[in-house]
Amino acid sequence: MFIEEVMDLVELTPLRNSLVGLPGVSGLSTEQRKRLTIAVELVANPSIIFMDEPTSGLDARAAAIVMRTVRNTVDTGRTVVCTIHQPSIDIFEAFDELFLMKRGGQEIYVGPLGHHSSHLIKYFESIEGVSKIKDGYNPATWMLEVTTTAQELNLGVDFTDIYKNSDLYRRNKQLIQELGQPAPGSKDLHFPTQYSQPFWVQCQACLWKQRWSYWRNPPYTAVRFFFTTFIALMFGTMFWDLGSKTKNRQDLFNAVGSMYSAVLFLGIQNASSVQPVVAVERTVFYRERAAGMYSALPYAFSQIVVELPYIFAQSVTYGLIVYAMIQFDWTAAKFFWYLFFMFCTLCYFTFYGMMAVAVTPNHHVASIVASAFYAIWNLFSGFVITRPSMPIWWRWYYWACPVAWTIYGLVGSQFGDITTTMNGEDGKNVSEFIHSYFGIKHDFIGYCAVVVAGIAVLFAFIFACAIKAFNFQKR
Repeated sequence: MFIEEVMDLVELTPLRNSLVGLPGVSGLSTEQRKRLTIAVELVANPSIIFMDEPTSGLDARAAAIVMRTVRNTVDTGRTVVCTIHQPSIDIFEAFDELFLMKRGGQEIYVGPLGHHSSHLIKYFESIEGVSKIKDGYNPATWMLEVTTTAQELNLGVDFTDIYKNSDLYRRNKQLIQELGQPAPGSKDLHFPTQYSQPFWVQCQACLWKQRWSYWRNPPYTAVRFFFTTFIALMFGTMFWDLGSKTKNRQDLFNAVGSMYSAVLFLGIQNASSVQPVVAVERTVFYRERAAGMYSALPYAFSQIVVELPYIFAQSVTYGLIVYAMIQFDWTAAKFFWYLFFMFCTLCYFTFYGMMAVAVTPNHHVASIVASAFYAIWNLFSGFVITRPSMPIWWRWYYWACPVAWTIYGLVGSQFGDITTTMNGEDGKNVSEFIHSYFGIKHDFIGYCAVVVAGIAVLFAFIFACAIKAFNFQKR
């Protein structure tokens, strides 16, 4: 009921169920966004609302609509403190009181405007030498013109001193003193926690919001699935039936190459596509955290968790198509390991893209920072140059490369236990060849599973910490 009242108050009812969209691209207009922002703050039922130039960037009609909303809010008994820039006559006279300062922050006038700004005009016209206002002239413009530094020099006065020696100043000080005394028997306001809701309720609310945000963003979610399906069909037809061919070295290399290509294709795509989404969500988060709605960790938790079902569906879609077309060994254990490593890999790539945004000012810088590591991870993945072939002084980075652990797990789980003898390899079977050429052992895949899952958790943790610690707002 309260939300319905707020929507009526700020005239948002005709916009019910509309998508906010991106500024200047889609969704609500600038004026509608300002009214929505006011409505979001009103839902918390504050007694005082501060607005910073609510009419900036709006044409006369849009500014009038926003100020009508502000006036409606005031008429409900709330106090609105507003900074205003070049107001029209109608907008200026919508205010009850004026706090006017000259350059340097010194008070010139603090008091009521009056009907048609009569109190303001009377105050300044009573000062000797100040020119009278013309009929129909904007009081706001006239007020600024007669109080400039040049006018002070011409008149030989200081408007600050005039105000401090006025009855208006003494009346204001007396009012402040009276209102500053607490009522007998009253207690200071005290809130046991910074936020009105506990941590898990904040998490639920943020997760609910993120779920709708993702569901209503087909350019991100749907395109990702189309891309995954297309890549799966392309790789499946390109590497058709190579998973069952392990007798020749080249066939085995091609099968391993399908895993290596999929990890980089899908992983980098996920990391790149998530960055603009997280950047937009972070902008909203800055405003809502400043309003005291929730803290950083519930937001980060929901941003991470909301990605998991999409990544899982993406992994299953790719895994089923590719596994069937490449004809890897259809055993429950191997199919499970394939899906597990693909899921964890897409998770840590996605969380890596989110982390890059969290530690940089915007997604453009994040994409540059993130791309630097893609090339390094590609080089040390263990496919371009195998681990036994790496110089000893660089081999340590193989173990620090997330993609290397993924390739190790995928290759080890699929081919590490095959005892079929290979052609032209001096009687070596597939398992022995994998161990001697790639340095991969089947009994090590359990450790790989723990590491790739741990890398995903590590990137998610860094994302949460960066969101909490860094604030890249310009204002």
